Amino acid sequence: MSTQTSQVIFPEVGDLVVATVKRVEDYGAYVKLDEFAGIEGLVHISEMATTWVRNIRDHAREGQKLVLKVLRVNPQRNQIDLSLRRVTGREKSEKMLEWKKERKAEAILKSAAEKMNKPEEDAETIKNTILEKFGGLYDPLEEAMDEGPEALVKAGLTEEWAQAIAEVSKTKIRLERSKVRGTVAVTCHKPGGLEIIRQTLLGAKKIRRPRGSEIKIYTIGAPKYRIEVEAGSFEVAEKTLNLVTEEILDSIKKAGGEGRKIG
Repeated sequence: MSTQTSQVIFPEVGDLVVATVKRVEDYGAYVKLDEFAGIEGLVHISEMATTWVRNIRDHAREGQKLVLKVLRVNPQRNQIDLSLRRVTGREKSEKMLEWKKERKAEAILKSAAEKMNKPEEDAETIKNTILEKFGGLYDPLEEAMDEGPEALVKAGLTEEWAQAIAEVSKTKIRLERSKVRGTVAVTCHKPGGLEIIRQTLLGAKKIRRPRGSEIKIYTIGAPKYRIEVEAGSFEVAEKTLNLVTEEILDSIKKAGGEGRKIG
């Protein structure tokens, strides 16, 4: 989240920000917020570490990148107070990864502009269009790789720009995939029971599911069936697995059979 005052955009209290240390004093470190043009802040020595700080330069040095939490914002005085000690290790890792991905996305847009002999200002316009539609840059580019340039055309980009961005993204982004597995036991003693089970499993593979997820279902020895899901993240894969499992169990029950999740 951010606050805009007189065309200057400030972060909000509680936000995590990436900053570059500009100057270190005995009482704290002055930093430049990398994601907010022209905005600087102060990390007081008391917010450097959870323990007593003997030498502030053991925790911050000029040119260093830090992930900080916003404590106070005073737009009128152009003053921002930040904390290093209140950022957990996990928050630091996730925020830095997000920041690096966004920087890579910006570089891809510039490369796409060069590919089409377009001025850098055009890349900035495209960047703002994507940000306005999606709220971020990197995820839409991954989506364009997974689904094709049409995903960007729907966001308002021309086919020329969408195609160029998709092509450059393929050379710069390596898609990570996550796999999860589950097992169900399914039986049906009604006439045509095997066909009912087969149709139940086929139907489960066709359910509406998160974009980009792939489903495989196969027998590991009746009545046990293995469900394998591959997706762009563990969370999406796990969600899809649960959807497929629920669909199988509900469908077989409605058809007069029985089903249960194993493990």
